[in-house]
Amino acid sequence: MPQETLVVQLGPREQAELARELLGGEYEQRHVEHAVFSVRSKGFVATLYRSGKLVVQGSEVALFRERYLSAAAGAAPREPKGPVEVGGRPLIGSDEAGKGDYFGPLVVVAVRADPAERAELVRAGVADSKTLSDQRVGVLAPALESRYAHASEVLDPALYNVEHTRFKSLNPLLAELHARCIRKLARPGCVVLVDKFADEKLVASRVADLDIELHQQTRAEREPVVAAASVIARNLFLEGLKRLSEEFAVDLHKGAGDPTDRSAREFVKLNGREALGKVAKLHFKNTGKIRV
Repeated sequence: MPQETLVVQLGPREQAELARELLGGEYEQRHVEHAVFSVRSKGFVATLYRSGKLVVQGSEVALFRERYLSAAAGAAPREPKGPVEVGGRPLIGSDEAGKGDYFGPLVVVAVRADPAERAELVRAGVADSKTLSDQRVGVLAPALESRYAHASEVLDPALYNVEHTRFKSLNPLLAELHARCIRKLARPGCVVLVDKFADEKLVASRVADLDIELHQQTRAEREPVVAAASVIARNLFLEGLKRLSEEFAVDLHKGAGDPTDRSAREFVKLNGREALGKVAKLHFKNTGKIRV
């Protein structure tokens, strides 16, 4: 794919938001002189300099801009796609949780809602799980599960590490999990909306034989059915993380920052490094930082 370069100037708020999105997750961190941070993925390298200048280079610059940069950042992103036209058809929304967390499972959930059920979700104002507290997610998720058709795929770390090695990177594995959930719920003529995370072909190729209308959009959680999926997925992730914390008697932190590194060191002290793959996604850079 052709290589692109994006250069924009970010203010303090945009810099902080971008750092929260990019640091500590699945991206490789690099040392660059005069940079606040620099991260690399398969499709891009993003470097934020102390001056506030952000430089993004690679084959997936457009996807980076669409997913991470707001109009306020001066990046002149593409106009966001409007709401998916559903009409009288059922809508399946699919989202994930745990992909940026060192500890705990990777979870994908899809929710199917007919027009009346979708209207209920709209009236209820169901929101993206990232905007809700863990306590609110824990209350809301069981209610959604009892009310709406849904499907889930949960990879606890031990299986995640095996599957990540088999798929060789995260995005194809994530696409496979989305496809499995969609297949469980799909009906002829359904509209499907997936929170876009990579090249659209990864999901599309895995559901090409289904009689569905597939859409993939960044920030798809604006659609209440996708938001419902995000809430259920987040709750399953939190439950999995709590279960592992209790099993190994270590408070396993969310995310992948400094508190997570401290949890990892404590875990290794108590359980040994060989057990780390039972609770953690081993390909994260956190693994290499553990010194006990």
